[in-house]
Amino acid sequence: MGSVSRRIMPLLVAVLLAGCNGVGTDLSPSGADRRPPVTPGTTGPSVGQIAPDFTLPDTLGDNVALSTSLPGRKGVVLYFTMWCVICGDEMSHMRSAIMPAHPDVGFFAIDYVSGTVADARASELSNGFANSGFTVLVDLGNPVLHAYAATMGTTVVIDNTGIVRMNENYGTGSRLQAILGGL
Repeated sequence: MGSVSRRIMPLLVAVLLAGCNGVGTDLSPSGADRRPPVTPGTTGPSVGQIAPDFTLPDTLGDNVALSTSLPGRKGVVLYFTMWCVICGDEMSHMRSAIMPAHPDVGFFAIDYVSGTVADARASELSNGFANSGFTVLVDLGNPVLHAYAATMGTTVVIDNTGIVRMNENYGTGSRLQAILGGL
C-alpha cells in the first residue's frame, strides 16, 4: 500500500463511520440481546412464539401444512435454501450429521427462489436432494420467508406444540443439534 493510500485510508474509514448514524461509537457491542421481549401466546417468528401456520406445495405438487406435519413428531426443522454452495454444504451436513440422530423430527427445505414447483423439483434433483430425507417445499411468492423473517440459511425449529424454539442461521449446526436434543 502506498504512502498516500495509508494516509487516506483512516480518513475514508472515519467518513464512512460518521455517515452510519453513530455506529462508530458502538464498535464494542455489549452482547446483550436488545430485541423486545416476546409475549407468550402471540404468533410470530421469534423464539417462544407460536409458529405461523402455512400450507405450501412440495416438489411433487402435494400440499403440506405445518399444522398437519407436527402431530406424531417431536418437531420440525425449516431450512431456507437458495440451492447455492453454502446451502448445499449445510443441507449435506444436516443430512449426514443431524437427521440420523433425530428420526422423529421432520426436515423441510424451503425453496424460496425457484418460482415454480417444476423449477424447484429440477433444483432438488440437480443438487442431489431427491429422496434425501428433506421434504422440499416451494414458497411461491415468499409468504413463509416473510412470516419467519428468514433468508438464506435460516434454520427454524418448531416443537410439537407449535412453538418456535430456534430461528437463526445454520452456522455449524451445533445450536440445531442442541435444540433438537432438548425436544
